[in-house]
This record gives sequence, C-alpha cells and structure tokens, in this order.
Amino acid sequence: MSRLRSVVIATRNVGKFMEIRDGLIDLFDEIYSLSDFDFHDDTKESESSYLENVMKKARRVGEKTGIVSLADDSGLEVDYLKGRPGVISSRYGKDDDERIGRLLSELEGVPWSKRTAKFRAYIALYLPGMERYYIFYGELKGYIGFEKKTGYGFGFDPVFYVPSLKKYLSELSTKEKNEVSHRGKALRSLRKFLENFDFYWSQRDSNSRFRRERPVS
Repeated sequence: MSRLRSVVIATRNVGKFMEIRDGLIDLFDEIYSLSDFDFHDDTKESESSYLENVMKKARRVGEKTGIVSLADDSGLEVDYLKGRPGVISSRYGKDDDERIGRLLSELEGVPWSKRTAKFRAYIALYLPGMERYYIFYGELKGYIGFEKKTGYGFGFDPVFYVPSLKKYLSELSTKEKNEVSHRGKALRSLRKFLENFDFYWSQRDSNSRFRRERPVS
C-alpha cells in the first residue's frame, strides 16, 4: 500500500491529535495539527449537532491551508442526564477537571445501574480541491464511575468505565484505546476508505501558504 501525501488534523488538543495521528500514521507522508500553522482557527463548535460542527471546522481548515483536512467532534451522552453533556461536552467546564467535577456532582447519589452512557464520535474528511466531505462515525457504550481513575487519556476518560475490558478509558494506552473507543472505530472506517481512494492523492499540496517547514511525525 502506497502512502498518501499530507493531512491536517484540525485540533490543538495534544491527546486528541496523538490518538488520530497514531491511527493514520502509516498512511500519510506528513500529518499536521493546527499548531503547525501560522493562522488562528477561530471556528466555534456552536452548532446543534456533532455533524454540523465537524463539517464546519473541516471545511474552514481545509480551505485555509489548501491541504486535505480532518476534523473530529465527539461527546459523552449520559442516559440519566437525558443525553447531556452531549454536543457541548467540550464546553461543560473550563478544563477537564471542571467538566468531570460537574458531571460527577450531577450524578451524585445515582446508583451504578443508572449510570449508563456512551461516547459518540464523528470524523469529517474534507477535500479542498473537490469541495467534498466524507463522514465517519463510531460509538462506545459504558458507565460513569463514582470518582476519577487517573492514568492516560483526556476529557472524560478518567470516569468512563468499559464493561467488556473491566477498565476505565484512562487505564488504556493510546493503542489500546484506539482499538475500542468511539474515535478509534470512526478512524478504522476512515482508514478503509483511504486505502481504496487513491485518485485524489496524486495532487500536490505545495501551494499551502501557511504550512511550516517541519511536519509533525
């Protein structure tokens, strides 16, 4: 299988970037994050659905850089909270600790059997030369624990328990997490697509005005 050219992952979140990069690293010659560009992406995840958010961000970054772009929007949906925090998961607090603290306080006193939840992930691949989107989806079901389990991961990983593994997401390495997670499932669908989609990748992306000299590897 031949490697593809360049892609920019539309995030400055180091944990998210590493998860996505590790799932695609053998497919691309160059993988960038937003930190590798000289422009500021001010796209706000303000839409009412994951799909709208991810399409808007992928398109803005792809058009700005001239490079194939990949954007992710994911969220945690807790059944007892009627699907909250959902699409506003990343805005549920100023940082991970505050977001987790708020979630645990809202579930205080709720028994284990009613703490069911799921992660949902949408990934959008945007091709700027063709102005075309491709969308990929994954989800992971589990439970919300009673306290944080420290370790790896980011976001709500320290409180998300995966019954099939008898572990919290934060107890998994990046490789292990990618094998079971919502984002990992979406990435596998994306990989299958990329492995069979070669006519676009022959075009060069050297006209990008914002790319720095050294790619993220």
